[in-house]
Amino acid sequence: MAWILLFSSAFTMVASALQIYSDYRKDLAQIDNRMQVIESGYASSLARSLWALDQKLLQTQMEGILSLPDVVHLRLRIEPDSELVMGDIPLDARTKSHSFSLVHRGDEEFELGELTVTADLERIYDDLKRKVVVILFTQFLKTFFVSILIIWIFQHFVARHLTTMANYARDFSLKTTSEPLTLDRPNTPSNRIDELGRVTDAINQMRERLNADMERQHKDAAEIRKFSKAIEQSPSSVLICDRQWRIEFANQKFTQLTGYDAKTIVGKHPGALGENQLENRENHHLWQSIRLQVQRVGVWQGEVNSVRRNGERFWEQLIVTPIKDETGGITGYLILGEDISIRKRYEQQLLRQANYDILTGLPNRMLALDRLKLALAQARRESSLVGVMFLDLDNFKHINDTLGHDAGDNLLIEAARRISSCLRGTSTVARLGGDEFLVILPGLTGPEASSQVAERILKTFAPPYILNGQEVFVTTSIGIAIFPTDSDNSGTLLQHADAAMYQAKHKGKSAFAHFAPEMTEVSHERLKMESSMRRALELKEFELYFQPIVQTDSGNLCAVEALLRWNNPAMGMVMPDRFIPLAEETGLITPIGEWVLEEACRAAVGWIQTTGRDIGISVNVSPRQFRDPGFTETVMHALSTSGLAPELLELEITERLILDNSIETAEILRQLDKAGIRLSVDDFGTGYSALSYLKSYPFDTLKIDKSFVQDVMKEPEDASLVRAIINMAHSLGLRVIAEGVEEEAQTHFLKKENCDFSQGYFYSRPLPAPEFDDWLSSNHRV
Repeated sequence: MAWILLFSSAFTMVASALQIYSDYRKDLAQIDNRMQVIESGYASSLARSLWALDQKLLQTQMEGILSLPDVVHLRLRIEPDSELVMGDIPLDARTKSHSFSLVHRGDEEFELGELTVTADLERIYDDLKRKVVVILFTQFLKTFFVSILIIWIFQHFVARHLTTMANYARDFSLKTTSEPLTLDRPNTPSNRIDELGRVTDAINQMRERLNADMERQHKDAAEIRKFSKAIEQSPSSVLICDRQWRIEFANQKFTQLTGYDAKTIVGKHPGALGENQLENRENHHLWQSIRLQVQRVGVWQGEVNSVRRNGERFWEQLIVTPIKDETGGITGYLILGEDISIRKRYEQQLLRQANYDILTGLPNRMLALDRLKLALAQARRESSLVGVMFLDLDNFKHINDTLGHDAGDNLLIEAARRISSCLRGTSTVARLGGDEFLVILPGLTGPEASSQVAERILKTFAPPYILNGQEVFVTTSIGIAIFPTDSDNSGTLLQHADAAMYQAKHKGKSAFAHFAPEMTEVSHERLKMESSMRRALELKEFELYFQPIVQTDSGNLCAVEALLRWNNPAMGMVMPDRFIPLAEETGLITPIGEWVLEEACRAAVGWIQTTGRDIGISVNVSPRQFRDPGFTETVMHALSTSGLAPELLELEITERLILDNSIETAEILRQLDKAGIRLSVDDFGTGYSALSYLKSYPFDTLKIDKSFVQDVMKEPEDASLVRAIINMAHSLGLRVIAEGVEEEAQTHFLKKENCDFSQGYFYSRPLPAPEFDDWLSSNHRV
């Protein structure tokens, strides 16, 4: 503001000086004009007066000139040498002179003299001084009042707001960023767009940007802390190296994993942490290849067998990647590590599980086939024989169902041990699955050598097995095929050995058999039966036969047992003992059993409608069908769709099933009993002792196997056994059904012993539905 005042005053002074100078020049011009007027007005008259030598007139004219303003002196030079002077020139006066010649013009021109007029400039200079004083005084007053006005205006409209801004800026800090800058003036559009408004907006925008930057900085700091914590607490070890692969950072997991303290390894190469020079040299080559691949590809990933500080080795999964800045330049390297020692052990276990049986520890099918192919390849080179033995445990399913799966597993383990004990070092024994074993005998001198091995195996199976505290005798059936006599490829050899094994079972089990070409027909027949059985339900080849169950004392019909038959167009009538085991083995027994239940319930409802009497129906249930998760729902569905009362349905369950004392078995039996369905134990006495289980399960009936009933009149032991079973059942509140009654004398014995019901050929053979309907209409009492 001082400079503004200074320059404005200077401009005013210059302008005033120019004005004064202009006035001064005007005054000088007036004097010059007056001189010109004197010359033009007096030159001719003075010349005439001088020519006429009229001194008085000349003096009068000169006095007239001298009376003019500012003229103070006249000098008239008269030719030739005289001079007339009038007036005085003040001392130190500033003057201005003007001279002109006096000429007489007649016939000729005569120069008479020269007049010099002198004007005093003192008046002009006095006016000049007065003007300068006035201008300076007035300029001072104007500048003073204008300065005061400007200062007041600037203070009111600018300075106080600048002070507010200064105080705001002085007090501004990160704690006050929420307070905006406000000025004490109206918020008008003109005020918002002037300089102070724009500066205020700029400061507030700066404050908002600062707030945004601070918020962003807090978020970035939180993200950095989060990432820092994530790296520090990462389950993987983290190393950060500089461009020269010197360690700059190691997280806590790296210390836990390797045992090296993070501070002690800073500045070291990741491949030179240990003190063992040999290991460091090996690591140097590894890390050199890692560095080259990272430079070429941008990443390295692999498994490394690292060493902890204590010397312990462990497997580590490493990922090495470069760290790049925003321009893409490499600023360092990131090394992520993970301890995969457990995974390596699992991989080894998986590899073993993929090639070895978990239960027995023997090679599995895959490894056995590989060894068989190697043995055959070696036999081709050496022109030797290879024996392939297919073993299957006899009645293993019966043991498994009766004593439980734990006992079955123990049996398989002991069987594997006994088989292995009979073989030499070059031989292989493998478990193919279930109760099937494969033995590979390389380098045989003749087929009789395989027979000797088979005999040794059969002898080792002679001693009993101790399962669940019981002595159990288990045998095996062995089929033998010889390379190259029976076949020259592994697949066919196994098929031939399997066919020979089935032939050994047909011999009576606990035997071995060598393959013969005719055995393939048996295998083909079994395969054909399985294929036909899968279509039997769809083609409606199954049918039910019915055999009556009567009261022993009166002979009145009380129930009927449904018996399954298979009438195949190609094979004729197939009895259950031929196809039921195959159906259980293939799982087809479940849909077949559902069909039997539905048809039997439907037939019983038909008899009730025909005779007007409640006739119960008895249906056999296989162990595999019983263990099906939907068995209970299947039974209830058959009852609901047919309309048969639950108490008229009796399910016959084998003794070997109830000996499997499992929670699932007890729950299924409880559900069936709760529904009102009757339960009976079929073929009682043919398995192992089940007396301790009869009181645990809700059975209603015991069926004495026909093998005991058929000799009650001949063998006192059988008679005593049947008598004991009847008495025991009655004492437990169970009814008794005797199967296989074929003679009248047997009926009298059973009646005497108070056997409740009887069943057998003496009353009726199993009949198809139409014939049984005829029997039913004419034989209410036998």
